Amino acid sequence: MAGNSSRRGAIRKTGSKKGQVAGSGGKRRKGLEGRGATPPAEARTKHPAARRAKMAEKSAQTRGRPGGGRVASRKNDEGPEVVLGRNPVVECLRAGVPATALWVAVGTDSDERLKESVQRAGDAGISILEVPRSDLDKLSANGLHQGLALQVPPYRYAHPDDLIAAARAHQEPALLVALDNITDPRNLGAVIRSVAAFGGHGVVIPQRRSASVSAVAWRTSAGAAARLSVARATNLTRTLKDWQTKGITIIGLDAGGDTTLDEFDGSGPVAIVVGSEGKGLSRLVRETCDMILSIPMAGPVESLNASVAAGVVVADIARQRR
Repeated sequence: MAGNSSRRGAIRKTGSKKGQVAGSGGKRRKGLEGRGATPPAEARTKHPAARRAKMAEKSAQTRGRPGGGRVASRKNDEGPEVVLGRNPVVECLRAGVPATALWVAVGTDSDERLKESVQRAGDAGISILEVPRSDLDKLSANGLHQGLALQVPPYRYAHPDDLIAAARAHQEPALLVALDNITDPRNLGAVIRSVAAFGGHGVVIPQRRSASVSAVAWRTSAGAAARLSVARATNLTRTLKDWQTKGITIIGLDAGGDTTLDEFDGSGPVAIVVGSEGKGLSRLVRETCDMILSIPMAGPVESLNASVAAGVVVADIARQRR
């Protein structure tokens, strides 16, 4: 049909097209330019990584709040530790574990453990803060905090040379214990308690692959960690060799030792090296020892727990020195 505008060669009306038909005249040239490299995830405000970075920064600046200043890495510079649950918290406070804050969730039902925790924290001058339950939920799995948490600052380790200096200050032959491959903080705490009980001058642990003086170790030591120096060695073998040059005899404990405790003379300066129950002494540490000592046993037990073995030997040396 002649009037059909859709047929070939028909003239279109310019006013029928919607929107702009002419160019911008260069006014939108900047909008067509590239925006450069994509910024990192932390710099994009709506990216999850940016939100996490902002939360971490806010947490590091927060004081008196759960997790404030908490450091995730515990390899070199350890951050505060949070103890959760009513029994662990009250046991830490009974043991005299140094703490900076006690957090009580809003609306928490009171019982004897909570009352005692608040009382002990108040007597020790520890800050007591009432916080939303959600704050403690973020620090625990499945909300297993029972409305109570305790912040424990990082332990201040001594230098290995400080342990020798402590013995010289008391004008006594050094009695030291070194732990090799001990990864259970309860074993570490028990060793600290035994060494303190029998007049030892300190405990040294490796910086890597070793239990640290955590709240669990504090609690197991029954407060002895506050009275006995614990040193950290960057390289345990090197530290033991350095002690040898200073006149200390290095004694390794092993069930297959060629010298028994009954034959051992512990009157001189000694360092007792204790390995784990499973792995025992590491090869380099064992080769460094001046002597390998065994504990005679009457029963069919093949070996003793590391902390028990250390306690037996330290107690016997203390008896000899008396």
